[in-house]
Amino acid sequence: MRIIFTIAHFFKPSGDGRHASQRKDPQPRLQALTKSLTALHELFGKSQSIINIAQRIAFPANQPQSHELDIVICTTQDNHILNQLSLPSHLYKHHSTNVEPLLLGFECQAVLQSCLGKYDYYCFLEDDLIIYDPWFFIKLNWFTQQAGDLNLLQPNRYEVSPHGLVHKAYIDGDLALRVTAPFQNVQEQQELKGTIMNAPITFRRALNPHAGCYFLNANQMAQWASQSYFLDRDISFVGSLESAATLGIMKTFRIYKTSPEQASFLEIQHFGTGFLGLIGGQVGLAKN
Repeated sequence: MRIIFTIAHFFKPSGDGRHASQRKDPQPRLQALTKSLTALHELFGKSQSIINIAQRIAFPANQPQSHELDIVICTTQDNHILNQLSLPSHLYKHHSTNVEPLLLGFECQAVLQSCLGKYDYYCFLEDDLIIYDPWFFIKLNWFTQQAGDLNLLQPNRYEVSPHGLVHKAYIDGDLALRVTAPFQNVQEQQELKGTIMNAPITFRRALNPHAGCYFLNANQMAQWASQSYFLDRDISFVGSLESAATLGIMKTFRIYKTSPEQASFLEIQHFGTGFLGLIGGQVGLAKN
């Protein structure tokens, strides 16, 4: 299988440093991007082996689940830290643009559109997201085989810390119905149920379809790219960043996430503790 990943990457220190991409210290952003790129190659690339101790030979491993990967990092102007990455440059390609930073997600869409017909999966990630599940695409493929290409499964984003009031928190909980009502009807096919390894699993229409990423098979990418609104740069969902990542797919597909009871079925880590740290302060902790 051939997979293309596009990553929107931006870093420019700013006085207020409200976002991680604007803080003075580049190390957290470098760490996040390094982890993201490394994980993609380790989990889904073909360079995987198992050491036969008796023969002292390393044989290929996980080859049926390994794929040909292309990773394209989209930046704007000189506002990036790719030159500080301690990774071999052949692990990714650099696509430079001059757009507003919050619109980089649309540049990623343009890259994906230019590659129509060449890949089996077309993917977008913000630069602080890390996949740790080697069965990630197997799960996505299983879902679309069961539910059809017009139904899209999004991962649940989470943060972790051993020092938090809770050690793991999923950060994209429900929005008020009115926020996404102009773009989706969550009453349509509100819930899907399945069974995985004899365990029941429930998928629900997402009141918050945002995850800072998406993963589309070839049919889904072609379907989205054929819509009149594709690449219209509409930013009417929450803000520019959220719209670039989520609005187009929300208009095109019925988006599902697994229920909180099974949130970990398909998940992706958000680097840092910006949201998890709110629990106990701005975000109350429900009693059991």
